[in-house]
Amino acid sequence: MGMGPEQITHRAAQVSRLLALRLGAKGAGLEARVAHRARALPRKVRRAALELAQAERLAQSPKQARQLDARALEAAFETCIRYLEPLGAGERLRAAALTFGSSVAFIVIVVGGMIFGAMWLLAS
Repeated sequence: MGMGPEQITHRAAQVSRLLALRLGAKGAGLEARVAHRARALPRKVRRAALELAQAERLAQSPKQARQLDARALEAAFETCIRYLEPLGAGERLRAAALTFGSSVAFIVIVVGGMIFGAMWLLAS
């Protein structure tokens, strides 16, 4: 039994979104984004992404959708996700540290202002 067209479309869209987020790929669909960032992708990942793009195209026809190999598509999806998910982890960590640091700085400023205000009122 093969994957449904919705599943194929969803998985292709997920890989396409990750290509845009992690590698800055431009284009309307998965195939265009893979073509835009082809040199940045390892050959195995590029092939897997193109396989998903082709499956997405074929899934529009119910007859052809039944002929698609669900295991091969799942393997292609996993290959793409395994490569694309970790990319940008350093940037996400840096953003989280910056957010945390700015929160701490804000708290220190507010508490410092309250202490200064209390000392000023008591000194008057």
